[in-house]
Amino acid sequence: MIRVLIVEDDLDLGNLLKQYLELNSFSVNRVFDGIEAREELKSNEYDIAILDVMMPREDGFELAQKIHIQHPNLPFLFVTARKLKEDVLTGLKLGADDYITKPFDADELILRIKNILKRKQNAIPPKIDTYQMGLFTFEPENFALISHHSTKTLTEKEVQLLSYFIQHKNQLIKRNEILSHLWEEADFFSGRSLDVFVSRLRKYLSEDPSIQIESVRGVGFRFLV
Repeated sequence: MIRVLIVEDDLDLGNLLKQYLELNSFSVNRVFDGIEAREELKSNEYDIAILDVMMPREDGFELAQKIHIQHPNLPFLFVTARKLKEDVLTGLKLGADDYITKPFDADELILRIKNILKRKQNAIPPKIDTYQMGLFTFEPENFALISHHSTKTLTEKEVQLLSYFIQHKNQLIKRNEILSHLWEEADFFSGRSLDVFVSRLRKYLSEDPSIQIESVRGVGFRFLV
């Protein structure tokens, strides 16, 4: 049974989502803000979290920042009334796997949840204990990118993307190939999400100038080591 944590301060919407997901064989718990969510995640495990953005005490963006650090392998998506492009990009930069604006169709939400979990299951990093590249040691199973100066804890999607780049190092990798392999779709959200994760990896790897993620305009990328 898929375990879902709903973080939503609207009593009616939260209850409606919980009931609908439970009718579709999900195991669901519901809390009202980011502080309650973090307490819940300390003691219970979930397969995915659904976050509202506008909540009291600690909003969805603040919560997402903390999930990124404390639970890097937990996928999450935003369900929110905030439709501005800047809000969507903020959600992407915080590591969201999807961003749905209200009002929305409950069946669409269920489909998106299943797609996220399917991508997570299918895009398992290769079984590499360690991978040495330049100044870095990459440990996929530990979600760790280690240098002489720091150890960064990566999210699951960052691990998947870096692993894919490593498998195809010094080759031209088409955008659509990456999207098909890691996102299973090539819509606007997936394309922008890919760009955000590439930017993150570039930032992490900037300590070693011998490692480059080169953009090939209109085609894709080269991971040069």
